[in-house]
Parts: sequence; structure tokens; C-alpha cells
Amino acid sequence: MKSIAVMGLGNFGTALACNWLSEGLEVRGWTVEQEVYDSIESTGVNEKYLDDVSLKGLICSMDIDETVSGADIVVLALPSGVVLSVVDDLLPHLRSEQILLDLAKGLAPGDQLISEVIGEKLAAANLACQLCVMMGPTIAPELARGVYTTALVTSGDVALAQELASLLTTKTLKLSAATDSLGSEYWGAFKNVIALACGVVDGLKEDGRGGDNLKAAVFTAGYKEAVGVLPQLGADPETALSAAGIGDLFVTATSPHGRNRAMGERLGKGQTLAEAEAEMVMVSEGVRAARMFKNLFASKDIQAPFVEAVCSLLDEGASIDQFLERVVG
Repeated sequence: MKSIAVMGLGNFGTALACNWLSEGLEVRGWTVEQEVYDSIESTGVNEKYLDDVSLKGLICSMDIDETVSGADIVVLALPSGVVLSVVDDLLPHLRSEQILLDLAKGLAPGDQLISEVIGEKLAAANLACQLCVMMGPTIAPELARGVYTTALVTSGDVALAQELASLLTTKTLKLSAATDSLGSEYWGAFKNVIALACGVVDGLKEDGRGGDNLKAAVFTAGYKEAVGVLPQLGADPETALSAAGIGDLFVTATSPHGRNRAMGERLGKGQTLAEAEAEMVMVSEGVRAARMFKNLFASKDIQAPFVEAVCSLLDEGASIDQFLERVVG
């Protein structure tokens, strides 16, 4: 039986652990949060993130070596802002025969893909661990309660992607194999920027300035830009039509659970970025992704007016009306 180590027990890591435990797999979970560890150990649930999901059978720890030792698959269920620092801590405890599955949706500092940096770190540590990426529309509370969910497992080695997708598929989590890891990661980051922009419109509904017509216009503008610019970075155009593309974008931009949409909604209601970030328990990847895409596109002389408009709202003092005029005007 394969053993899985889930690094990070936030919403997504908890939901995945729950699914794999239900399939009879051996699952270990690592957390840096004392309150999460204490909750799971004492009650069998993660009261901070998903308090209605049983984690019976989970081997929980705050010790990396204890979690990773003996695991066949190491799942990086971590925000893009911290995943690389955790990988640095992981390296001394990994073995070359282990498989790493990265779930982080974003870009690394220096405008590299997170998986590229992880690969470089593994090589520098003389580790031959195989690395895969998982992307798709995976709202954690729905996944945890058994709603059918689809996603892609990508790798340059299609046989490895197929093996991992088959092993990690459950009754309600349906994974498919793909090879466009680069495109999947770019879409995984870019859709957060679009979702944040759509959330701004949701925040305007209370005073009558928002609505579904406007949200559809913002969604369309963002999707059109992504379809045009991401292939210029090397993404396979077909990925736009996959679970990692339009599927992930749709659910992130429309679900009430989406934290990037929720961040935008707060901005639309009049909160400052600092106020919104201070009140949110979970990280909004879209803020960081917007800034990094702006820098990346500028360095490659790629025109990206949608991304620039989002950054004008986040960092340049643009009003909501000025932002919307730039996006759909």
C-alpha cells in the first residue's frame, strides 16, 4: 500500500487527506500550526479549516522527518508564498525514490514556475525525486464532503502522470494525466488574478453598481488575455480548455469559497488591500500572482492590459471605477 505525506493541513491539504483516508490509503499530515495539530490529535477534525470533516486514521505531526520518512508520495499542499521555504526544510529528509506532487498555484520569485525552482533545488541536493504538478477546480469544502471533483496530474513523463492519477483518484476525486505542466501552472496562477477581479464586481452588488453582466464582461476580458498571453510563455493552447484552464478559472471566479474572489469582493466593498489581507485567514494568491505576471510580461515585452489594470487597483491607487474602465471600458 502506498503511503502519502501531505505537507500542509489547510483547507486543501485537509480535504485531500480526508479523501485518501476514505480509500484506505496510509496518510500522514504535517502542519506548522500548533492549534491544527492539537485539534486533530484531540478531536480527529481540523477545527480551524474544515471542522465538519473526519480525519480518523490520519497520522498527524509537526515534525517533518516523522511525516516524510517512509512515505512514497510527498504532497506539497502549501501556498505559493511558503512552498519553497518548506521544500528547503524538506530536502535533508527526502529520498530519491520518493515522488513529489506540487499543488501550489503561482509563480516563484524571479518569475519562474514553482515546479522549476523545486526541480533546481532537488538537483542541487543530488536528489532524483520525480516531480509532478496537480491543477484543477478543487474547492476544498466541496471536495471534502464528497462532491465530484476533477483535476489534472501533469508530468513530462506521461506514464508517471497516469500512474499517479490512477493511484490518487477516489470515488469522487477524478484525476486525469496530462503533460503540459508549464501551461497548467501558468493557468493555475493567472486564474487567481481573474478571480480577484471578478470578486471586485461581487463587492459592488450591495450598492447596485455590480451585477452578473459586469462580472461576465470582466471574466471574458481576463480569459481572453490569458488565452492570448500564456501561449507566448510556452503554454499549450489546449490547456485553456482543460480542467486546469477554464475549469479551474470558472470555479475560482464564481464559488463563494474561492479566497481570491473573496479578496476582490472585500476590495469592491471598500476595504483597502491591507485591511482585507489582515482579516482573511487564508492566503489570496491572486495579489502576488498579479504583481509577478506584471513583471514577467514587462520583461518579455508582452502587452497585458488586464493584469496591469488589476495591479493599478492593488498598488497604484486606482479607484474601482478607473479599474473597471480599464478592464471593460
